[in-house]
Amino acid sequence: MPIPASSRSRATTAVPWRALVALASAVFLSITIEMLPTGLLPEMSRDLGVGAPLVGLLVSVFAFAVVVTSSPLTALLRRVPRRTLITVVLVVLALSTAASAVAPDYGSLVAIRVVGGIAHGLFWALVGAYPARLVGPEHLGRAVSVVLGGGTIALIAGVPLSTALGQAVGWRWAFGVVAIATLAGAAVVRAVLPADGPARTVPAGASEADAAEASARTAAPPDRASMRGVLAVCLVTAIVMIGQYAALTYVAPLLTDVVGASPAAVAPLLFASGLAGAAGLIVAGSAIARDSVRALVVAITVLAIALVAIAAEPGLWPGIIAYTVWGFAFGAIPPLLQTRLLQAAPPDRRDAASALYTTAFNIGIGGGALVGGLLFGAFGAASVPVAYAALLVVAAVVVVASARAARGRAGAVARA
Repeated sequence: MPIPASSRSRATTAVPWRALVALASAVFLSITIEMLPTGLLPEMSRDLGVGAPLVGLLVSVFAFAVVVTSSPLTALLRRVPRRTLITVVLVVLALSTAASAVAPDYGSLVAIRVVGGIAHGLFWALVGAYPARLVGPEHLGRAVSVVLGGGTIALIAGVPLSTALGQAVGWRWAFGVVAIATLAGAAVVRAVLPADGPARTVPAGASEADAAEASARTAAPPDRASMRGVLAVCLVTAIVMIGQYAALTYVAPLLTDVVGASPAAVAPLLFASGLAGAAGLIVAGSAIARDSVRALVVAITVLAIALVAIAAEPGLWPGIIAYTVWGFAFGAIPPLLQTRLLQAAPPDRRDAASALYTTAFNIGIGGGALVGGLLFGAFGAASVPVAYAALLVVAAVVVVASARAARGRAGAVARA
């Protein structure tokens, strides 16, 4: 029996808030787990009998595991229903975090974090593509922003709260509490997400025409040209993240030596930047950013201007304003990149595209720390934002060129 037009309209325009909030909660827990060691370096260092830099490497180990395993595992498990797989991955994250809480020594903890990193990478390959399964194209930007908002909240609240808990009762208890919360999150995800198959390419309730079009695209052989936009987004992601994490690694000397803030002001400024980033994420999910390409170019441009302003050492308050603008502009960039990725990827290859995006993101994290260290050692703190701004110019050029190429291909198809 055909679905009435009015029912189809309601199904495709409704936003499944429960499912999106469940995914955002899972993202919150995943990012909190990834960053847990950063706030508890002294406590973990004393308890494990190793230096703080070795504890810091636990985050790098996590990221390295993501880079190596994300894409192969996504391809290997492509036939497993997504709801089932994302639930299992969250359970593995929870168990690895619980195991971290009782790890007898540093070597055991490294091995456990490798397992957690593998699960983390697969989780992000799945969760990055999941909004496209739940909403139609008109709501994609908003859905992505809601889901990624969990990561922003994790940095603003999850990591600080878990740090405070670990300092109060011990780092092992903090890991244990987060592990229990993640198990609960897995149960919620299983209960709230709609049942799906391994190759679902249209959101629940989509029209018969949408379903037929998706089916035809799934049956068609992969088009190499169709993945060029995905590769361009991944390239832009790696470029931007290298610059961002080069600067973030040395944000304290940037704020004190270049902006002129006191050491006591660093933590409040980081918090203010996080709030500004949350505002940028909200804007990225609004109607203002409906054209993802234009919005992405604007955000990149604003960020580059803010970085150049910081490097010019304009004084304390202008520098603080520029730093806040940096947080706001960057807050919009990851959701815009993720939205652009899902728009560019063929529906049947969104999980694979998301896995590539996750790999590019983590390459940027690891590479950024290295680049930042080289620049800081050779030229000083002020050189880092200048280099970041230069990378952003390259990223903007790639975004514009890729969008023009995509329009050219679409025009050629239309004329054929």
